[in-house]
Amino acid sequence: MTVTAMIAIASLGLTAGIMIGCIGIGGVVLVPALTYLGGIPIQTAIAAAMMAYMLSGIWATVVFAREQVEQKALAIWLWAGAMPAALAGAWAANQLHPLFLELVIGLLILFSGFHSFRQRVQVEQQNRQFGGPMMAALGSATGFASSMTGTGGPLVLVPMLMALRVPVLTAIRLGQSAQFPIALLATFGNFLYGDPDIILGSILMLGVTVGSMIGTRLSQILPRRVLSRIVSLALIATAIAIFIKIIQHVSAP
Repeated sequence: MTVTAMIAIASLGLTAGIMIGCIGIGGVVLVPALTYLGGIPIQTAIAAAMMAYMLSGIWATVVFAREQVEQKALAIWLWAGAMPAALAGAWAANQLHPLFLELVIGLLILFSGFHSFRQRVQVEQQNRQFGGPMMAALGSATGFASSMTGTGGPLVLVPMLMALRVPVLTAIRLGQSAQFPIALLATFGNFLYGDPDIILGSILMLGVTVGSMIGTRLSQILPRRVLSRIVSLALIATAIAIFIKIIQHVSAP
């Protein structure tokens, strides 16, 4: 790998990390950027993206443990469902056809873009009570989808939690706390079922971690609504580009 390529990959991780720190999403752009701009096979890109979330996931877990003490029981159930499902998702990512993975990733990006674009400032609401098995089921869905596509846990989990009337901050923190166990088991699975690029994943990990720290600071300075709209439009445009590429590939003789 050339120095120029390493700088480009680190910059991509930095950009994604800043997006994550600012508005809570951003990891979803890693796989399409690596695949379409860098020409990296999609399975390799997914494995590298999951590896990239480990350090930032550790930090998010520490923050969750410090700020959301009363939700630790839910987090344990979440981890219990997410970890085996993440391992299964890693197996699926290494077995499924690349075009199918591209389609699923495109749909997730499109959903993320519209969800962020339509999001409004919400008033904290009373949390509807639900048991640990429900949280484990949500964790399973999150772990499998995230590991299979290389997207961050919050992208899948947060909308589901908010639909269950979980307060916004708690939903975000639970989503962020799921990053580490999902990334850890997905990375283990990718080594077990595939052949991940350790150098690529390590460079991305460094960029995402530093970017997340920068993004957290920027979110306290820049208008969150403006940032959210800019990123939302970029995600929607990315999803459309993915769908166009898939159609061109399928229709090609």
